[in-house]
Amino acid sequence: MRDLRNGPARLLVVDDNKVNRLLLTRSLELQGHSVASAENGRVALEMLQREGFDLVLLDMEMPEMDGFQVLERLVHDRKLRDLPVIVTSSLEGVSNVVRCIELGAEDYLTKPVNPVLLKARIGASLEKKRLRDQQTELVRRFATPEVAQDLQDSGFSLGGKLVHASVMFSDIRGFTSLAESQPPEETIELLNTYYALMFNAISGHGGVVTLMMGDGLMSVFGAPVPLSDHGESAVRAAQEMVELIDLFNLEREAEKKPPIKIGIGIASGEMVAGYTGTNQRATYTCIGDTVNLAARLETHTKVAQRAILIDQATRAALSEHVEVEPLGQVPFKGKAAPVDVFSVGLEQKL
Repeated sequence: MRDLRNGPARLLVVDDNKVNRLLLTRSLELQGHSVASAENGRVALEMLQREGFDLVLLDMEMPEMDGFQVLERLVHDRKLRDLPVIVTSSLEGVSNVVRCIELGAEDYLTKPVNPVLLKARIGASLEKKRLRDQQTELVRRFATPEVAQDLQDSGFSLGGKLVHASVMFSDIRGFTSLAESQPPEETIELLNTYYALMFNAISGHGGVVTLMMGDGLMSVFGAPVPLSDHGESAVRAAQEMVELIDLFNLEREAEKKPPIKIGIGIASGEMVAGYTGTNQRATYTCIGDTVNLAARLETHTKVAQRAILIDQATRAALSEHVEVEPLGQVPFKGKAAPVDVFSVGLEQKL
């Protein structure tokens, strides 16, 4: 995201009239902007796909691809649909103006364009883009890229939809005792390192972290973005998480700090995924029996003395290359019948 408060904005002038292009480009460069130009809509779209621009000044009547066609392509392009476009055209009539605005144009100026008015409209459009980019960056900072993209694509609304996915719960064993034995600053540093390692493993296998609570993490594989092999992806992520903690413990040992261990529970099946809370404060999460089972499995890792536990549905989704040990049936609170539990070994390196 370009910071429009520092340095020139990058503008694209699209006009089939060479004289108009040159004059408008010169005028905009004198205002301090960096300007490129295209002689028709087709060339403009190719440039927009290759380069980053902050605003487009678009003529309507052009050969090969006119301005209306360009706007239609932009509005359906996820990457370019929020790019501000100011139409500069000799076409008159309210119907043309309305059509351009409906197709996403920021503004419509009739040729010959008043330079003072154009400067003001460009400034206003760039400021709105800056604020929109700033808002997007804030969303991406406090939400995962997948959730941020879901918000951008579908908009925000409380509620959820039924999905088939895998849920993972994980936490640090004995974290409370560890936190009490060291300064708070050291605990925060440990958590930040732990989060960085776990997020890398989870996101690297298509997972989305939906909840952080102290040392505990909840992740989902298969929502909001569908994932065909969500069960195996979750297990592969869990194996990598354990391996990363083992490597991290080598550093802690060198610093004469106690090692840490994690427990991970994974369950697969149907659940409801969506936004819960209020219109002022909400979070993306998953609920349902599958989610509850994953939490129970994570808690049971302490009893089973295993790092990774999974249910039968996850076990059924795994390839033969994943080492699995059946631990028998375990009765869990809230479950009418005992659950088949399996332990997963670490990934074998070739």
